[in-house]
Amino acid sequence: MNVAVAKTGSGRAVSDVFASAQGRLPGSAAIAEARRQAFETYERLGLPHRRIEEWKYTDLRALVGEVLPLAATPDAAALSRATEAVKAQAFAGARKLVLVDGVFAPELSDLAALGPEISLTTLREALDKDAGGDLLKTASTDAMISLNAALATDGVVLAIRDGAQLSVPVQIIHVATVSSASVVTRSQLRIGNGARVTIIESFAPAATAGAYQVIDALILSIGDDADVAHIRLMDDAPDAVNVTSAIVTIGARTKLNLFNMTTGAAVSRLQGFITLAGEGSTLAANGVNLLRKTEHGDTTLVVDHAVPGCTSRETFRAVVDDRGHSVFQGRIIVRPDAQKTDGKMMTRALLLSDEAEADNKPELEIFADDVSCGHGATAGALDDSLLFYLRARGLPEKEAQALLIQAFVGEAIEEIADDGLREHVIGLAERWLEARK
Repeated sequence: MNVAVAKTGSGRAVSDVFASAQGRLPGSAAIAEARRQAFETYERLGLPHRRIEEWKYTDLRALVGEVLPLAATPDAAALSRATEAVKAQAFAGARKLVLVDGVFAPELSDLAALGPEISLTTLREALDKDAGGDLLKTASTDAMISLNAALATDGVVLAIRDGAQLSVPVQIIHVATVSSASVVTRSQLRIGNGARVTIIESFAPAATAGAYQVIDALILSIGDDADVAHIRLMDDAPDAVNVTSAIVTIGARTKLNLFNMTTGAAVSRLQGFITLAGEGSTLAANGVNLLRKTEHGDTTLVVDHAVPGCTSRETFRAVVDDRGHSVFQGRIIVRPDAQKTDGKMMTRALLLSDEAEADNKPELEIFADDVSCGHGATAGALDDSLLFYLRARGLPEKEAQALLIQAFVGEAIEEIADDGLREHVIGLAERWLEARK
């Protein structure tokens, strides 16, 4: 008996998106084949839904419904609209690399300031030279990673040389100027042995953008004896969707400090797959979700301790107002040979209204016996006694709440080592608090 798989309307729509985009997607014949295979994986799986355990709290079939057509290549008008957004997002002194509607914009980037320690090419250029299709090959069965591989239009391919000591950050700014279109980017960062670097990623809209979708992927590989900070700031349009997948591999005796703050988008998800592949390394993963109205923010991390003697710490805070919904899923995996592992995670949610929701799901999968691992999760409201104390000293209710919220999220933000960057992030959090008044 022959069995035919019936596609839903959204399934037909995404097939049309892929078919119409193929003519403008960069890459060799091998890349085209890798794209086809990735799309077949996505088509078999479809948009993630609540019956998939890793996506049970973020049902994209219900929240998103369909994948939008690819955004057009930005013209002069789009680049002009993006300029103001870049100015608003730029961190003072950082070397900017700008992507507009999924395409690298050299005219808005600081190419001359990169210096000899940094090697840069665009994903589009790299795909055209990739004879084996390796840049888009993925063993992942995650639907959104596969969809990204199938439709990625551009990104940055960045290499930091061994021993580089970068005194100022490198900032990758993603700007959307479109409406009702998807922006699909894929970047690869290779950081050499002994390097010290801070990477900032910012996601923001131009003034006229809305209802767009960001499907992003970051492949980050870090060598031995390195010291790396990766700060991600997501402030997309209020009706946008942002799904970012990060695949991170950490070498030996390396320190990696990850921080993510979400203050925008109707639906967002950061899913990170982090492998501690070298002995003696330390991971600090911290994050803050600031959500209001009906915003849905999801942070899902899988930290894989593959070798002995590594340490991981995860600290996450969520502040949820109105009918917002925050999700944190953290899984620590300790492999059989990963003795002397020290892994802990803690997530706390602060609910500012009766309709706010927070789902926290920490998990441990331990296959070794000489380890120290733990997790915790809490959710609650602002302390009434502290509010009364502040209001009794003349502070209006919103200002009193703002002080307590700043203290609540401060533990995660304080993990940012760079003083100027930490103050920049605190300023973004204060801007969110101002918008509540």
